[in-house]
Amino acid sequence: MTTSSDIAPDDHDLDDLSTRFRRLADGFGDVLDAVDADAWSAPSPCDAWTAREVVGHVIDTQRDFFAGHDVDLGDGPSLDDPAAAWRTHSAVVADRLADPAVGEKAFDGHFGPTTVGETLLRFYGFDMVAHRWDVATAAGRDLRFTDDELTMMETAADGFGPALYSDGVCAAGVEAPADADRQTRLLARLGRSAA
Repeated sequence: MTTSSDIAPDDHDLDDLSTRFRRLADGFGDVLDAVDADAWSAPSPCDAWTAREVVGHVIDTQRDFFAGHDVDLGDGPSLDDPAAAWRTHSAVVADRLADPAVGEKAFDGHFGPTTVGETLLRFYGFDMVAHRWDVATAAGRDLRFTDDELTMMETAADGFGPALYSDGVCAAGVEAPADADRQTRLLARLGRSAA
């Protein structure tokens, strides 16, 4: 099982939850800001989803998660401009996380006792990093994960175990070429082909 320290191993004792979320959210947002307007309708590596729909998925699943824990994020943003929608959404989430009562709210999760903040960083952080590559790929851009991001994603995937391939998480893994680099192997594990 992974922990929030697996998501940001060097930052766990240094920054608050809101700051750690902003780091992940900003990485996702930086990719969205670079997408040309006509690329939002391009197909993504996520089967049957366009780049715009990937952003909608990331926003909607986070909103559903917070709503399920009685945290009101207000009205959802319009996806007319997905990058602007993400900035609006992530600012609201970071604002809510500035209240320790939100992040420290305990519940019994899929892997046992956890908190809203732990799950947000562990699962939804993983989601933001994976889908950052999906959006960049849909837009025709090459995106390379850092070594720290690769470690975080590998550790998270290990911790998810078979649940990694549950409905709504990742497609079944695909075979990576024998000479594949670390990122290509990770993407293959997540059901994505880097070719």
